[in-house]
Amino acid sequence: MHARRLAAAIATAAVAFPAAAAPTTYTIDPSHTDVLVSWSHFGFSNPTIRFGDVEGTLTYDPQDPTASSVEVTLPLSGLQTQSDEFNEHLESGKWLDAGSYPEATFKSTSVAPAGEGRLEVTGDLTVHGQTRPVTLDVTINEVGEHPMRKVPAAGFAATTTLKRSDFGVGNYAPAVSDEVEVEITVEATADKK
Repeated sequence: MHARRLAAAIATAAVAFPAAAAPTTYTIDPSHTDVLVSWSHFGFSNPTIRFGDVEGTLTYDPQDPTASSVEVTLPLSGLQTQSDEFNEHLESGKWLDAGSYPEATFKSTSVAPAGEGRLEVTGDLTVHGQTRPVTLDVTINEVGEHPMRKVPAAGFAATTTLKRSDFGVGNYAPAVSDEVEVEITVEATADKK
């Protein structure tokens, strides 16, 4: 009888206190991920660049967000703006110099909880051969099973403000704003275990 009570207590504890979820590593889905950068152009307009074909992985641990991490690569060729001519202009040696610096990278150095459903992700951003620390304000959109693919999935939104001049591309500042606004939306999936 004592053994039955012990087994029942263990079963009840297992239900009440499920094993902590292990960190899950997800691969970024470039079809459902956008990185947008916008700035002020002489105060007249706020153009936007879209970076496509984002590659990378993120590890997220909902039980211990500090064990989470992210590593991303952004190709600097194939930029999308309002015109093909402007795309080429931004990729040229006068600006991002995609020929010499074909990609930008971000690698997190720390992740911290920042309130309900929010994280603060700090890491090293490298653009145009210059590496600087950057902090992203992150919102957790959704973590769970992808309804179509039936695999673990995670979605996040993030924002930050950067100075172009910190990365050696500060031409025409301050008339063309040195500060640029970055908006990111990320969807990523993991293989089923």
